[in-house]
Amino acid sequence: MDDRTLTDLLRRFGLSDKEVDTYLSLLEHGEAKASTVADAAGVSKRYVYSVSESLAERGFVEVNDHVVPTTIRANPPEEVIERLRADVDAMRPGLAERYSRVERQAEQFEVIKSRVTVLKRVRSLLEDAEAEVTLSLTAGQVPEVSEELADAVDRGVLVLLVVSDADGDLDADDPALSGVANVVRTWGEAMPTLLTVDSAAGVVAPPELLRRSTTDRQAIAFAQEQLAPVIVGSFLGNYWPAATELAVAEPAALPAEYTNFRHTVLQATLRLRAGDPPRVTVAGRRTDDDESVDLVGRVVETRQGMVEPTNNEFPVEHSLVVETDGGEITVGGQGAFVEDVEADLVRIEPDDE
Repeated sequence: MDDRTLTDLLRRFGLSDKEVDTYLSLLEHGEAKASTVADAAGVSKRYVYSVSESLAERGFVEVNDHVVPTTIRANPPEEVIERLRADVDAMRPGLAERYSRVERQAEQFEVIKSRVTVLKRVRSLLEDAEAEVTLSLTAGQVPEVSEELADAVDRGVLVLLVVSDADGDLDADDPALSGVANVVRTWGEAMPTLLTVDSAAGVVAPPELLRRSTTDRQAIAFAQEQLAPVIVGSFLGNYWPAATELAVAEPAALPAEYTNFRHTVLQATLRLRAGDPPRVTVAGRRTDDDESVDLVGRVVETRQGMVEPTNNEFPVEHSLVVETDGGEITVGGQGAFVEDVEADLVRIEPDDE
C-alpha cells in the first residue's frame, strides 16, 4: 500500500495530516525521542509531545515519560487495529438505534391503495390499542374487524364507534355489534373511515375505497402523535355529534383505574345515571401553578359529549366535578386548562358512604 492510500485511511479515523505524519514516522523508528520524530515528521518537538498524548489516548502509541529523555513507542499494528475494531463494534448499537429512529420517522405516513390493506392496517392497530380507539367504519366492514374491536373492549380500551352507510334496519341487537364498543352511533350517509388508536396512530380512508372494488382513491396510515389528536378532535367535533346513538355498554366493574381520561368520564357518567355516583382518587397537577396534587372525592357531575344527553360546551370537553372535603373541584384530562386539575391517573371506586 502506498503512503497516500495509507494516509487517507488513517484520516478516516480522525487523524490530522500532522498526526498521520507523526504516527508513520514512529512506525518507521519503532521507539524514538521526540526530537527524532520531530525532525522526521517536519514538526516542532513541542507539537510531537502534544500529538503523542492524543495518539496515546487512541491507542496508537505509548509515551514513556518515566525515562529521560522521554521516548515514544508505536504500538504493534495488530493491537491498534484490534482497538479500532472494538471501538467500531461499540458504536454499532448506538448508530443502529439512531438509524432505526430515522426509518420510523420516514414510515410515519404510508399510502394505501387497496381496501384489503386498509382493513389489514385497521385490524393491526386495533390489536395494539392500549387505552382508546375512535373509529368510523361502514356497516359492511364492521364484521371484518368485530373480533379485534371486542378484544379491545375486553382489555379495558375505550372504543367509540360510528357505523356509517347504515340502513334503518340496523339495531342494537345486531350480532355484528355485540360487545364491539362502549358506545355505538350510526350514520346513514357514507363517511370517511377514520381510525385513531391511543391518540398516536391511525388510518384515514375515503368512503369510495371501501365501497368500490376499483377506484383511484387512496388511504393514509399514520403514526404521528401530533396528527392523531387532530383526527380525534375532528371525529368528536364533526362526525360523532351528527351520528345517532344506537348502543351504550354497561358500566365497567369497579374498582378500575384509567390513564385515559375520556374513559374515566364515560364510566363516571354511566354510574351517575344509574344512581350510583362513584368515588375517585385523582393523581395529577393543578392547572394554575403546575403543582402535583392527589385528591379524593365523590363525583357529583360530569361534562361530556360521548353519550346522550351530552352537556359539554365544546367537543373535546370531558371533565369531572368532584366533591371533596375542601369543596368542589373540576378535573380534566391531558392538556386541561379550564379545569382546576389535570389528571394523569384516576381510580374509580364505589361510594360506600
